Amino acid sequence: MIASLLGSFAASPWARAALRYGVLALTVLLFLLSIRRAGERAGRLAERLETMENANDVQRQMLDAAARRPRDRSDLADRLRDSHF
Repeated sequence: MIASLLGSFAASPWARAALRYGVLALTVLLFLLSIRRAGERAGRLAERLETMENANDVQRQMLDAAARRPRDRSDLADRLRDSHF
C-alpha cells in the first residue's frame, strides 16, 4: 500500500516538479549555511590575529622601554640631572 502511494506520487509530474524544487531549495539553504559558518570562522581568526598583534605591540613597547632604561644608579642620577628621563 505504501509502495503504491509512493509510486503514484513519483509518477505524478507535479510531484516530480515539487520534489525537484524542494531539492534545489535544500541545496541553496545548505550552501548559504556553509558560507555563514565559514564567515564566522574567518571572523574569529581575524579577531585572534588582531589580539595577537596588540599583544606583540605591547611587548615590543616594553622591550624598547627596557632597552632605554638606565644601567645603574649613576646613569639614573645623570639622566635626572640632565632632565632627559
